[in-house]
Amino acid sequence: MISIQDLYSVYRDCSCRVSTDSRTITGGELFFALKGENFDGDQYAAAALSKGAAMAVVSFDCKSEGERYIKVKDPFASLQELAIHHRRSLGIPVIGLTGTNGKTTTKELIAAVLRARFEVCATEGNLNNDIGVPLSLLKMRPDTQVAVIEMGASHIDDIAKLVKVSQPDYGLITNVGKAHLQGFGSFEGVKKAKGELYRWLGSHEGSVIFLNEDDADLVQMARGEACHVFGYGLRYQGASVLPCTSEDPFLRLRLSDGVTVDTKLVGSYNASNVLAALAVGEYLGVSRASAVAAIEAYTPSNRRSQLERSGSNTLILDAYNANPSSMGVALDNLAAMEGNSKLALLGDMRELGDDSLREHVGIVERLIGSGIRFCLVGEEFRKALLCCSVSGLTFASNPEGELIPVNSALPQEGEFQGWYATSNDLALALGARPVKNSIILVKGSRGIRMENVLTAL
Repeated sequence: MISIQDLYSVYRDCSCRVSTDSRTITGGELFFALKGENFDGDQYAAAALSKGAAMAVVSFDCKSEGERYIKVKDPFASLQELAIHHRRSLGIPVIGLTGTNGKTTTKELIAAVLRARFEVCATEGNLNNDIGVPLSLLKMRPDTQVAVIEMGASHIDDIAKLVKVSQPDYGLITNVGKAHLQGFGSFEGVKKAKGELYRWLGSHEGSVIFLNEDDADLVQMARGEACHVFGYGLRYQGASVLPCTSEDPFLRLRLSDGVTVDTKLVGSYNASNVLAALAVGEYLGVSRASAVAAIEAYTPSNRRSQLERSGSNTLILDAYNANPSSMGVALDNLAAMEGNSKLALLGDMRELGDDSLREHVGIVERLIGSGIRFCLVGEEFRKALLCCSVSGLTFASNPEGELIPVNSALPQEGEFQGWYATSNDLALALGARPVKNSIILVKGSRGIRMENVLTAL
């Protein structure tokens, strides 16, 4: 069996390029044949080599033979071991980042700020799971000066596993909220899982926690950890969110020294993400002027807190994911925006387990009391609507009392509520009777694909 040192030599001979997807091979990569519930990477190793991969790491069970095949007990474990070895060999400072909401946006802001002074390697997209984290680490190069590694979690031990791979020197938790409750079990389970980042840092000398001092949950979670804490927060720092207008709806902050930060982000809930990036930059020696300029230049393009104009409408695209806490702050932001015509197009929040019905009912009740028109998509919202007394609700039911889509339930003038089975159903309905002169929030869990409605707006 190949040693980690010899595998590392192969990795370097492959120009430090790895792949786990034979479809992405461009030539010269080290291919890892990973296995999942519905796929066996060994079956794609030959294709990867034929497309130009230099070598393929496969399992002992792989029937293919040849000098370009490296057989190991578990290619996934070898990928993680290689990432750990690479991380230790380079000795580059690593910032580990997790949280319920705002992880990717905060990661992008931190990377933008640090690039004003350093060569930065940051997680691409949302490659933040047990495969994505090793792949992100393996993109570090000898000239990299700092890495920003995002870590996601949907189960109680996910972060504990990921910190052992990423081995962060610095850490930041954006927040903790109700998400993936099916995997975490409860909100306390969320805190326990995310808190593994603090526990790792607390057990390693010289580590630093970047802590939102305004967040009581995070303060409690960090208490007692034996590492340096560098705080930030609106109240903690005496910063403030400036009013926005329909003409200028983006987040604006006034810092305690009077400096104004004009972002291209939507929503006051992003204020803590901006302050987190400024805190990291300040601690690592990025000048205030450079950090502010980097944040002001950052434009989101990942359907997170992204604002677009479409005809006469203003669209708030937050369609990548959703949970009760992120849905709540998105609706608060929509309610606070100037404008007489507001519409929320919301899809189900997935992976909430036994709390799903209660949380979806909570969102429906919030909408009813807000005066915001809305369209809801998905089975979980269907169940919630049946539990609510919704005055003026436009939907139909079959003899069994189940909601069914109503194509006439379209946002026009005045009061409007409606439900659709899928985002495609809603897109067709909106296309038939377009919405005009409205501020529209589009949000839902990834599986609902709320971005499908964008072509109709």
